[in-house]
Amino acid sequence: MHITIPEAVRNILARLNQHGFEAYAVGGSVRDSLMGLLPNDWDITTNALPDQVKSCFAEQQIIDTGLQHGTVTLIYDGRPYEITTYRIEGQYTDGRHPDSIRYAASLAEDLVRRDFTINAIAADAAGEIVDPLAGMRDLDARLIRCVGRPDERFGEDALRILRGLRFASQLAFAVDKGTAESIHRNKELLCNVSAERIARELTAMLCGKNIYNVFMNYGGVLAVVIPELTACMGFEQNNPYHCYDVYRHIAVSVAHVLPEPVLRWTMLLHDIGKPQCYSVDAAGNGHFYGHNKASSRIAENVLGRLRLPRRITDDIVTMVKYHDLPLQGTDKFVLRMLNKIGEEQFRRLLEVHRADAAAQSALGQSEQYELIARAEAALAEVLLQQQAFSLRDLAVSGRDIIALGVSPGKRVGELLDLALESVMNGLPNEKTAVLHYLRELM
Repeated sequence: MHITIPEAVRNILARLNQHGFEAYAVGGSVRDSLMGLLPNDWDITTNALPDQVKSCFAEQQIIDTGLQHGTVTLIYDGRPYEITTYRIEGQYTDGRHPDSIRYAASLAEDLVRRDFTINAIAADAAGEIVDPLAGMRDLDARLIRCVGRPDERFGEDALRILRGLRFASQLAFAVDKGTAESIHRNKELLCNVSAERIARELTAMLCGKNIYNVFMNYGGVLAVVIPELTACMGFEQNNPYHCYDVYRHIAVSVAHVLPEPVLRWTMLLHDIGKPQCYSVDAAGNGHFYGHNKASSRIAENVLGRLRLPRRITDDIVTMVKYHDLPLQGTDKFVLRMLNKIGEEQFRRLLEVHRADAAAQSALGQSEQYELIARAEAALAEVLLQQQAFSLRDLAVSGRDIIALGVSPGKRVGELLDLALESVMNGLPNEKTAVLHYLRELM
């Protein structure tokens, strides 16, 4: 079995071979190539020691990115390539890094330290596959399987639990029975992993095409890192407009929204506050009044705890806050929403409504989809007509208001806001008309 090795990688491997060393492409790049995917980057492993690697590429820039782990980064044709010496790792007392490493004598010894069999496949400069751990068999079977004993792999680095689920989500693979049992058994180890590392894996996992199955099979694992999900599991909504409990509704809605981080995180968190807002009417129907506010507060806490970037957090919390806002297919409604949250966020809001509707019962679904379509049509018309929805769209500026005799300061801003409000309510966005309106207010 062969794969196509890019010219730059082939040249790096060949250079190491010419100096008498073994060298192989390894890991995700080989896995992706075997699956017909385009790798983002290529990692290289070799029996050359770091100083020997440097000697082989004396004329190239090499960065000591991980000498303690036997890794240097070669800048070749303007791109970085990590080159790591075969190694055997000691214990992981911090649950992340090996306490010590020693260099290994063979490729086989190096491959057995890796996380999953599908990531423990190597290829030489000719593209010939080396697969002592039967990773290709698991690729063909679409299985995520730990190398060796799963408990040991997860004990070394608990983040591998989420990495395994991320691969299952992204690649639409199943998890091997023994590996799955170990994931459930060791899930509490995730409490020792840094928030930033967890957030990166969760974001990638959420954007995978198989996220629904991960949600439904590993809810207890996800609840370790987002405990607020626990209350949603099995919480029946008891409402004719819903056919799932809160947790499954969340899972279905996540799977139905576009695989973009803000949208996927929004659907994960949009109803997470429902259990604390539950009430029952005289007819026995369940309601969740105010759950958008409760969910947005929880979303703020969850995303802050996971240390997601502030801008992304703000976008997600805004979407959660407005996710159940009744849509209207009017210019006036669209203009007000554009003024509040902007075009990008409003387009996201329509996708959120679409995914939310897909995760509900058939009752009322067609009406919801019709409202979404009408709001989209109104948005297209507003943008086509270049209607004003922000101060920068106004036909007048602060200078024009000052020219009317208003002293620079807070009042200028107040008058601009009033002018924009009137324009969005139908006042022609023409300089003469707007200035006439403002003179009447003065």
